Parts: sequence; C-alpha cells; structure tokens
Amino acid sequence: MDNLDVTVLRTLLRWRSAGRRALLATVVRTWGSSPRPVGSIMALCEDGAVVGSVSGGCIEDDLIDRHTRAYAGGSGTADRGLDHCIPSGPPSFVKYGVTADEAHRFGLPCGGTLELLLEYDPDPGALAALVAALGEGRLMQRSVRLADGQVTLTPAQAPADLVLTPEHLTNTFGPEYRMLLIGAGQLTEYLATMALFSGFSVTVCDPREEYSRAWNVPGVTLTREMPDDVVLSFHPDRRTCVVALTHDPKLDDLALLEALQTEAFYVGGIGSRRNNEARRARLIEHFGQTEASLQRLRGPIGIYIGSKTPPEIAVSVMAEILAVKNGVTLPRDMAVAEAKNVRDGGPVLSGPVCGVG
Repeated sequence: MDNLDVTVLRTLLRWRSAGRRALLATVVRTWGSSPRPVGSIMALCEDGAVVGSVSGGCIEDDLIDRHTRAYAGGSGTADRGLDHCIPSGPPSFVKYGVTADEAHRFGLPCGGTLELLLEYDPDPGALAALVAALGEGRLMQRSVRLADGQVTLTPAQAPADLVLTPEHLTNTFGPEYRMLLIGAGQLTEYLATMALFSGFSVTVCDPREEYSRAWNVPGVTLTREMPDDVVLSFHPDRRTCVVALTHDPKLDDLALLEALQTEAFYVGGIGSRRNNEARRARLIEHFGQTEASLQRLRGPIGIYIGSKTPPEIAVSVMAEILAVKNGVTLPRDMAVAEAKNVRDGGPVLSGPVCGVG
C-alpha cells in the first residue's frame, strides 16, 4: 500500500470523528486501460474536499458534483435538493466509462472502464482501529459486508489483491513504505524529497553535527545516533529500504551489514565501481562476509542515465528503488556498473538485472 492510502484513511477518520459526512470510494473492477489499479481508494467529504484518487481528476469531479451539491452553498443549493448530498445506507456500485462518450468525458483511456464501491459514512471506530494498526506497522485486511457496510478487521500475513464476492469486499492495507537514509548531505536532501512524494516515510541518520545541524527537509525524521544502532532499532521489513550515502566506511559499512540481516527490500550504498568493490572486499576481509552473503547489497546504486549532479543522481537512485519495490525486472544495460563497463569498452554481460531484492 502506498503512503497515499494511509493519508486517505487518516483524513477520512478525522472527518468522521468530527461528525462530518463522507464516503470512501474503492476501485473494485477495471476493463481495458485504467488510470488507477484495483484497490485504489479516495475519500470525499460533505464539503467537497477530496483525498486520494480513483482516476486522476475527472471521476473525482463527477463524484463531488453528484454527492456534495447540497453543501456547495449559493442560490442553486435549495433548488438542487438534498438528494444530491452524500446518501445513507449500504454500499453501492457505480461504473464509469461504459460508453465511448463517457470514457471521453471522464478522461479514461480508450476503451477503459472502471467500477467503484462507494461506502457512505464509514464507521469512525473501525477506521480508528485500522489506522492504529497501520501505525503499529501491522498488515491488515478490511472486509466490508455489502448488505449493510459492516466492517471486519483481521491481521494479514502477506499482501494480497483485492477480493470481491457477492457478499464482501476485502482489501489488504499495509503500513507505510519506509526509507532509511544514512547521511544528511545534499544528495540525501533530493532523495528524501523524492521519496516523500513517492509515498515513503523517510528517516535520515547522521551523527556528524556539521551535516545534521544544517538538515532542513520538512516531513523527514532526523536522528543523530550511530547508523548501525539506528538500523537495529528501525527493524527494517519488506516495506523498508536502507541506503547509505556518506562515502564514509565507518558510517556506511556497519549500517549496511545490519540492514543485510533484515528483510529490507532494498539495501544499497553510494559510490563508484571501484569504491563499491573496495567496500565488498572490506566486508569480506574484516567482517566475515562472503560473495553469497553480499548478494543483496546493491552498488553502484541507481539506473544509468548519465547523471552527474546530486538531483540527477537522486532521480537515478529513486528510479531503481521504485523498480525494486514494484517488482520490475530492469534490463542489465540499465545498471550503472554494466552501462559504464560497456561505455569504457569492458565486457558485456547478457540477461536482465533482477528488479526484486
């Protein structure tokens, strides 16, 4: 689950806890091309406020128009009547893009159709329990009984696709994706900012006062503890990536060693081809590692885009992290080391670069 879904649920809980009417929309089916995948959610408040997305704009506008006219104010409100407010009752389904005209009207790709389940005034108690569980890092299944909207929450053992039956809708929600960055330099500022926009909860660790004192990226947690201690206390899981960016072996190496003992989906360190080979040699010689135990250690990190500046390098690294997160297998010639070997006239290796941890 993206961080956006956590934001949707938290915002919806805030609205409902304040006694405001609201609905939760979930993409339950798609046909053809669709701008958002099955399981995507958005929330709509009675005053027209929206958080999340099911289409990227046009369908959200239609839902606002359908369900919040009674709260729009102005001379037309009384004429429109209360039948346009958020209704009460059990969940209902709505389809968009059934015809070519509708697909054009709602900005859907050619031939695209999607179906939403609308839940009216979700129970704040159940929302609070779900948000609390996610805040504790637990993976949860939320099952909605279609007959009356009653919600059941159960712990989940693994991520799962949305399941729709004639009786229930079950959607799996997981905690936020997390990124732990070692080092608070300029590259970290760009990478942290991109990670925030990509839905990650970001923590930066740097015990060096000259770097941590100047840190100023809103929304990022900063700690000055030693990196290896931070990795241990962070408890990286399958929704966590750890990236070392200091170029200082005293800070990077131990943190990477600890991260490799966890389920983090991405563990990598900044550095040139030569520096990464030197890091691997140090870890093997001084810390008892083997080529097999270092197989998950990524470096040089990023995809090859000819990056030179800190923001370009951050784009390269963020792209690789997202590819791994999304289970995308990248062509081998997109790997930094391979691309540079080819550029420099070195050996060419065949096959893909695996995009999974």
